[in-house]
Amino acid sequence: MKILVIEDDAATLEYVAAGLAEHGHVVDRAADGSEGLSLAVGEAYDVMVVDRRLPGVDGLSIVKAVRGAGVKTPVLFLTTMGSVNDRVEGLEAGGDDYLAKPFAFSELLARVHALARRPPLAAEQTALRVADLEMDLVRRTVSRGGRAIDLQPREFVLLEYLMRNAGRVVTRTMLLERVWDFHFDPKTSVVETHISRLRTKIDKPFEKDLIHTVRGAGYSLDAPA
Repeated sequence: MKILVIEDDAATLEYVAAGLAEHGHVVDRAADGSEGLSLAVGEAYDVMVVDRRLPGVDGLSIVKAVRGAGVKTPVLFLTTMGSVNDRVEGLEAGGDDYLAKPFAFSELLARVHALARRPPLAAEQTALRVADLEMDLVRRTVSRGGRAIDLQPREFVLLEYLMRNAGRVVTRTMLLERVWDFHFDPKTSVVETHISRLRTKIDKPFEKDLIHTVRGAGYSLDAPA
């Protein structure tokens, strides 16, 4: 494997890089964040080992920048910042694993190999669009024809499900299970009530309807013909 190690402590960098090389890996080294970031986005690696505290650009910023650039290489944080909050922060920034110093090289090697066995990260969908209806899954916003539409949280989830299944019929049972997590019929009109509210917000102010009732089957969200 080709592995990038970004570590400013010379002794640790040499220890890790030499150990990985002894196990047959090709290792690129970077002793500061700027050089590490340049390599991380400019070269292809199987795994990256990144320290958190680095001169130039810190490890957290490197991983955020790498993920922002669409690089999906697995990242192992190797750092003295080992509190629960630190680990959570590192993983949420885009890291895949976290190993606190001091560490045993055998554990680091095992974690690197485990990361390399993972399937590549799938591209995360961040937006949905059906005709002129748009949903931003990150900002949790909806607009149609460029006009912002304010939805309640449950309405947002219901619309998201309809948009993900655009062009298909979704039954009342499917909506109860996927939107309300009901695995039984609650004998209420909750689905009908929320569909009605969505229609008022999504369709009523506009010329063409997107939400349709499929008699005897359920509902569908379709782009106008």
